[in-house]
Amino acid sequence: MPPIQVFLAAITLVLICAVLVQVRRAHIRVEYSVSWLVAGVLLLLVALCPGLLPYLADTLGLDDRPLTLLLLVGCIFLFVLFRLSIVVSSLKDNNIALAQRLAILEYHLNRNRRYEENR
Repeated sequence: MPPIQVFLAAITLVLICAVLVQVRRAHIRVEYSVSWLVAGVLLLLVALCPGLLPYLADTLGLDDRPLTLLLLVGCIFLFVLFRLSIVVSSLKDNNIALAQRLAILEYHLNRNRRYEENR
């Protein structure tokens, strides 16, 4: 196994262990850790299957295996970041809706207080 694949396997195992530890400590929610774990498993698959990287390099028409690996890692993490961007956008929308509901409730509460004071 080439040294680059050994290095990739080691880094990937560290990533998977770090994600699992953070899930266990409740620093990251399980549904958000899934994309990181899938990315780790895909990278581990590339690292542990020695014929996969040359096959991908030939399929993509690239002569250099490290370039193929870099392209693959970049694509995997691009999808992870895209998924996290969707989650952040959804959380922002939920936060705005919650703030609006709170403002409406405060308005009604203040209006009821003023009404009670004037009675």
